[in-house]
Amino acid sequence: MNSKERVRIALTNKGTPDRIPIQFDLCKSLTEHFAKELGVAAEYAWSYYEDLTYRISANEIRTRLGSDVVVVGGTVADGFEPVVVQDDITLNEFGMKMKPTALYVEVVGCPLKDAKSNADIEAYDMPNAYAKGRFDIAKKEIEKFGKDYFVIGDCELSIFELAWHLTGLETYMMALAMGDEWIEKLNDKVEEWTTGLAVQQVKLGVDAIWFGEDLGSQTSTLISPDMWRERFRPRYERMFKKLREIRPNLVIIMHSDGAVAPLLNDFIEMGVDAYNPVQPNVPGSDPKELKNEYGDSMAFFGGIDQQQLLPEGDEAKIRDEIKYRCSVLGDKGGYLLAPAHIIQTDVRPETVKIMIEAAKEFGKYTL
Repeated sequence: MNSKERVRIALTNKGTPDRIPIQFDLCKSLTEHFAKELGVAAEYAWSYYEDLTYRISANEIRTRLGSDVVVVGGTVADGFEPVVVQDDITLNEFGMKMKPTALYVEVVGCPLKDAKSNADIEAYDMPNAYAKGRFDIAKKEIEKFGKDYFVIGDCELSIFELAWHLTGLETYMMALAMGDEWIEKLNDKVEEWTTGLAVQQVKLGVDAIWFGEDLGSQTSTLISPDMWRERFRPRYERMFKKLREIRPNLVIIMHSDGAVAPLLNDFIEMGVDAYNPVQPNVPGSDPKELKNEYGDSMAFFGGIDQQQLLPEGDEAKIRDEIKYRCSVLGDKGGYLLAPAHIIQTDVRPETVKIMIEAAKEFGKYTL
């Protein structure tokens, strides 16, 4: 059984693979470390949104380390160069001011922060999802890895999260709560962008599309489930329908950090195959409860704590946690093991190896 077969069986919840498959993403410093250790080039696919770069880069390194998954996605358009506006702050394709921090790149200036009307949204020049060069690297990666590895096409910052990154969270949430008309026009633009990205990747041959936005905090959803159902669920259902008209067996993954258990039944009803990242340590994330309640209806992708467990690097605790997650979330299949986020600079390279080795050791099924 190769990686492609192993992951498809797990994410479609159709039987038990030979072992629980593994996926992980590496920040730049870890990518550079393992590139040197493995003697390969550290290759980057520079995403239209900076933080997603490390989701869609270094596939050669990750597969050599043991990942069963290759992740591809849209990059900046041909000829685009970030514009320096001040010190280390640059403008990306969306006109967001981006500032690097120790762990992430943060939006410090939003192009639609003063939006108040449909005219303001209409005047905003959204990047072109079909711009030349957007998927040149993805095409090459699919051709290189697609026969043996499961290929996921990344469409994170799908609607809600991309929209509020354009306006700023406070502006967007206030307009959403007040029912301002221009919010729907903005969401229309964002939906069109994301649909364009997804359609192109499905036509290139990805096995799955990874939609995503962070709909939860550490304690609850960011907006009420009813509001999400009214304002956002229909948009996802439109996208899913369009994509499955192109490829009926497409695997659909839904990502949301935070406490989003109240939305899981919606995900299932919409046709989501796998829920990611199964963030630990938030309400509604108990592995046994998740598996018992939803395990017959969708697969789980993630589940390994990135906030404390991996940064602390305690080998015994990591092995124990992975053994537990494999035994519960991986019971009878339906689990792709992964950290709950891109592995950051606060995690040692040795810890990454411990995680991978433990996943392979405890992920074996008795067939």
